[in-house]
Amino acid sequence: MPQPVLSQLNIYPLKSAAGITLESAMLDRRGLVYDRRWMVVDDSGKFMTQRTIPRMALINTELVGQTLTLNAPGMSELCLSLSPTEGEAQEVEIWGDHCEAWTADPQSGLWISGYLGKSCKIVFMPDHSNRPVDPDFAVGEYQAAFSDAYPLLLISEASLNDLNNRLPEPVAMKRFRPNLVVNNTKPYEEDSWKKIIIGECEFQVVKPCSRCILTTVDPETGEFSGKEPLRTLATYRKQSGNVMFGQNLIATIKGKLEVGMPVEIIS
Repeated sequence: MPQPVLSQLNIYPLKSAAGITLESAMLDRRGLVYDRRWMVVDDSGKFMTQRTIPRMALINTELVGQTLTLNAPGMSELCLSLSPTEGEAQEVEIWGDHCEAWTADPQSGLWISGYLGKSCKIVFMPDHSNRPVDPDFAVGEYQAAFSDAYPLLLISEASLNDLNNRLPEPVAMKRFRPNLVVNNTKPYEEDSWKKIIIGECEFQVVKPCSRCILTTVDPETGEFSGKEPLRTLATYRKQSGNVMFGQNLIATIKGKLEVGMPVEIIS
């Protein structure tokens, strides 16, 4: 088997919106820079995702200079600062975690409420916000942004190919929203990894990623497409009642990542 390599890098600046594929990216203490630092919340401050509003998948994101631009069907372009220095602080909730966020400008609230058809707003996670990773799985003190639980998600192309060979219709990798995609592995080889090095960056592989109904949203249409791929995954990837696909990672040594870098399996 050839040396595993990093074949794709993805960030998702606005949680549950479309992602951005990059050739290179930097890591910070919350994962890839700009990844899931913005989130949509309802009037109570609770997070909103494609799980209940699948058309969030049609919100396209783009990095333009120091601006995050959002585009959605029927809407004019919205521009947000990539690095806000101030904002109205509020407490937000994501999967039972409570942390500080800054409300983006009023225009963004009108924009997202108009697109989703319900009162909501876009919030940003400032650097000082405290959202620690679950200590039951991570060795050391690490922080997450607005990702579901961990800073990074890795999936191998071989694992997706194996799944697609079992499905009536193949699905794209974007269904699973990974940050790191690797090639030149056996299917599900990533399940056995504990520590890997890519370039100057070192990663702790902490736990498998449990999958949910969001994987049944077609990212091209912004609609639920049926029970696949979750139904097929459940036939052979179920552990303790959860369907697993991909591995959650934490960066223990940070630096720059580039597509094509070799992946060294330490343990």
